[in-house]
Amino acid sequence: MPVKIRLQRKGRRKRPFYHIVIADARAPRDGKFIEKIGTYNPMTVPATIELDRTAAYDWLLKGAQPTDTVRAILRFKGVLYRKHLMRGVEKGALTQEEADQKFDEWIESKEGTVAERRAAQERKDAEFRAAVSGTPPTPPEPEPEPEAEATEATEEATEDNPTAELEAARAEGSTEESRKEAAGVAGEAQAEAESAEAAGEALEQANEGEAGDAATGNIEKEV
Repeated sequence: MPVKIRLQRKGRRKRPFYHIVIADARAPRDGKFIEKIGTYNPMTVPATIELDRTAAYDWLLKGAQPTDTVRAILRFKGVLYRKHLMRGVEKGALTQEEADQKFDEWIESKEGTVAERRAAQERKDAEFRAAVSGTPPTPPEPEPEPEAEATEATEEATEDNPTAELEAARAEGSTEESRKEAAGVAGEAQAEAESAEAAGEALEQANEGEAGDAATGNIEKEV
């Protein structure tokens, strides 16, 4: 009975999904099969392949013939490479340990390459979705108040430069002294104003007294 390793189509229209099966070559494509050894999804980038390597290798040794697509899948998953290594072990060119080590290194390198391709495709898809949907604009940051900004600038300058700190202290001291002087001048001006007001009141009182005396003298003369 001829046995083939082939694909069995599943999935809906325009979205194919395949099972990798061991089946009789005379059976219909989607009919009965002997064993299912994996799946194949060509709709992803890269294609997603799940395969039982040991079962595929055993069926190859039993004489099962893969189709062209399945042969490419077996080559991609390393089944044909393992068969090549086992032929070298039979001929004495390699030991079993060396063959297993080479096969494991090959599988690790292949899986790493596939993972990198998948990650690159995911980044590309994310960038495409961001470009299509658009990114929301970032809100503007609130502007600092002028006083706070000047204070921060003064503090930064004094921290970086001790001379600037000394000058700032001197400026602050001179400002305090000018405030005191201004307060003293204002006090003196207020005292002068109060004394002038008092002198004016005294002068008015004196004028009123003289006018009263003059009126009294006139009255006495008439009498």
